[in-house]
Amino acid sequence: MTASDVKDGARSGAGTPAPPPARTPVVQRKIGWRTRLRRDRSLLIMTLPAVGLLVVFAYIPMLGNVIAWQNYSPYSGFFNSSWAGWSNFERVFSNPLFLNAVGNTLTITAFQLVFFFPVPIVLALLLNSVITPRIRTTIQSIVYLPHFFSWVLVVTLFQQIFGGAGLINQTLRAHGHQGFDLMTNPDTFLLLITMQSVWKDAGWGIIIFLAALSTVSPELYEASAVDGASRWRRMWHITLPALKPVIILLLILRLGDALTVGFEQLILQRGAVGAEVSEVIDTFVYYQGVVYGDWSFAAAAGLVKGVVSLGLVLGANKLAHVFGESGVYKRA
Repeated sequence: MTASDVKDGARSGAGTPAPPPARTPVVQRKIGWRTRLRRDRSLLIMTLPAVGLLVVFAYIPMLGNVIAWQNYSPYSGFFNSSWAGWSNFERVFSNPLFLNAVGNTLTITAFQLVFFFPVPIVLALLLNSVITPRIRTTIQSIVYLPHFFSWVLVVTLFQQIFGGAGLINQTLRAHGHQGFDLMTNPDTFLLLITMQSVWKDAGWGIIIFLAALSTVSPELYEASAVDGASRWRRMWHITLPALKPVIILLLILRLGDALTVGFEQLILQRGAVGAEVSEVIDTFVYYQGVVYGDWSFAAAAGLVKGVVSLGLVLGANKLAHVFGESGVYKRA
């Protein structure tokens, strides 16, 4: 074999890739529960007080729902009250006052879902576009401050501004115009409670969405700006996709609370506008159980509300999985 033959063989072999090395399969060893218990013992001990409080104040009281199937009397107790079967639930679904409360609850939830839920998102986007950190922090603090006010104070402030003897009415009358009383008008009650909710709780939502926006890398905005993307394009293709998981999560939680709308807020204004427009499931259960003493009927109504709310959460969470989001929880 000559040297030229060796070179030709080297050239012909140089273009042939070497076969990849065989990969050794990775075997994941399953860790037993005893090993995990020893490994996470300190963390589990730290969670015991919180789990104990949750069991005592959340799960044990759920056993009291048994009175929904009884003719319960506080003097007889759980064990001596007679059984009523499903008659309390039949009374719930045939009671026109309960059906009216359900209708008001769903109307308020749908209205606030359209006109209140997007407000924190819009405000967070506006604040995120503010360049000066000092201005952003100042505005955020001012908007977040009402979250710490009680509903008694919030309703009182609105009464002093929009009531019959409020600031706006006095100003209108002083200039020869006819005043109005927003606080006692049933036709505008839906708008009133939405305004109160926006003023009180929009700041809390801003913090959540701003925290989500803080995880977006500034390099994405810089690269899109170099490519010629306008501010609206950057918001549509970068900012909103970053907020999408948080928006879906909060939307699921909001749907889970669809039958729970501001007990304190509504019961404080129930007498001013009447029960026909302000009665919701929570106030209905309160008056039937605590005020009128029909404990079993109130427990049945509250249990129906809880089951429907659970179904809404599970359904919305399943829908989030269909669209590729994690939702509230995801099966491993």
